[in-house]
Amino acid sequence: MSLCVVAGGKVLTLAVSLFSLTWTHSVQKTQWREDWAVTPAGLELRHAYVKGSGAGMEPGDGAVLKDGWWQWQPQLPALPTLRLAASGMTPDAWTLCHAGGCVDLGAKAGDDAVLRPCGE
Repeated sequence: MSLCVVAGGKVLTLAVSLFSLTWTHSVQKTQWREDWAVTPAGLELRHAYVKGSGAGMEPGDGAVLKDGWWQWQPQLPALPTLRLAASGMTPDAWTLCHAGGCVDLGAKAGDDAVLRPCGE
């Protein structure tokens, strides 16, 4: 599978089946991370991690605290696309990482990105 990232009018194709997204919450200034899989059904959220709670950042059902992170496995259907909004209010960009490296997305307000399995 491949992941298509549409940002800034360009399409970046990544030959990956697994990736993570990391960002800092705009109000709490707390780190959040999600592990995703690119599947024929769409983008599947496999794991979520948060370094704290508050302001709409409550850990999900069954979360456990491990190494300073609340960790859980969300039970959500696959998504055809994932839209990453860039408010300009966060201290840094979204960071998308995969086995081959990392790329920052949405560093400035309005620099939104769309992620989807390629070919959809």
